[in-house]
Amino acid sequence: MNIVLGISGSIAAYKSADLASQLVKRGHEVHVVMTHSATEFITPLTLQTLTRQPVLVSLEDEKQSWKPGHIELADHADLFLVAPASANVLGNFANGLSPDPLAAIYLALPRTTPVVLAPAMNGKMWLHPATQRNIARLTEDGCKWVGPAEGDLACGYEGIGRLAPVEEILKAVE
Repeated sequence: MNIVLGISGSIAAYKSADLASQLVKRGHEVHVVMTHSATEFITPLTLQTLTRQPVLVSLEDEKQSWKPGHIELADHADLFLVAPASANVLGNFANGLSPDPLAAIYLALPRTTPVVLAPAMNGKMWLHPATQRNIARLTEDGCKWVGPAEGDLACGYEGIGRLAPVEEILKAVE
């Protein structure tokens, strides 16, 4: 299966390395697309090495071809998976905004392509009415969800907002 793995700015982004590695070991072709803020938590080189594919962070990365890479990725994706999905990314997707290649790919996906979102954020952010509206809209649009999980959060709080365990995300993919 050809999987586009989106990674957004969250401390949980480090777990995407294990997720990408596990997906490749299971025989999937994985193309990573990162938001700029995700690169503050994990490097594109790590994910490029694990997936053996170029990593898209900026539309500037697409200069090596005449074809828009984000459109090509959208056209050939069998699954669009975002783990972790930040509140910002959920807001962009829900409102049709495309400030980066990740959101542009989401908007360019054929409506038949499954979308799986694995959110990770502070519990107050997850429970905020604006985030809940975005979740409802994305659910109406056909997105599937894995998590978030409950437990200790990076911000020092305890509660909902943790990225679902990698094993749960892998089950959702299969």
